[in-house]
Amino acid sequence: MTHDQARTQFRNAMASLGAAVNVITTDGPHGRGGITASAVCAVTDTPPTMLVCINQSSYVHDVLLSNGRACINVLGAHAQELARVFAGMDGCSMDERFARYGSRPGALKLPVLNDAIASLEGRIVDSKKVGSHSVLFVHVEHIGSREDGDGLVYFGRKFHRLARAAASCEAA
Repeated sequence: MTHDQARTQFRNAMASLGAAVNVITTDGPHGRGGITASAVCAVTDTPPTMLVCINQSSYVHDVLLSNGRACINVLGAHAQELARVFAGMDGCSMDERFARYGSRPGALKLPVLNDAIASLEGRIVDSKKVGSHSVLFVHVEHIGSREDGDGLVYFGRKFHRLARAAASCEAA
C-alpha cells in the first residue's frame, strides 16, 4: 500500500468515528484566535486535563502555543455554521469570525463563544508533535456549562445533532 492509499484509508476510517465539535480559542500577548477541532478528549479528571490536536500548519497553532492558554468551546447542534466559519470554510478573517458569532471574556480572560454549550478554560501544560499535528495538553482551571441545547457531532463528513436525553423520573 502506498503512502497516499494508507492516508486515504485512514481518513475514510476516521469518517466513521463520531466526534464532538469544538472551537478552540485563545487570547493573549500573541493575539486572539480560534479554530474548529474535533480531535479533543478528556485525559483525566485528577487534575482535569483535556487533549487537543491542532494542525501545525494552522495560523492558530502558533498563537495557541505562544499564549500558552486555551478555551475549549463545546458546540451545540445550533452552531453548525459557526463550526464551518471557525474551520476557515468561508474565508473570513479571525476578527470577522469573532464579530459574527460573539464571545465574552471567560474567568481566565479567554474568549468564550456565546453559542458554546460548555467551555473549559486552562493552561497548555505540555505539547507533543506527532506527524502533521501537535497534541496539546490543557490543564482545565475553569468550567462553564449550560443545561440546555443538544450536542453537535461530526460523523461521515457531516454535522449531526445529538439529542440530550430527557430526564426520567422513577418511583422509589
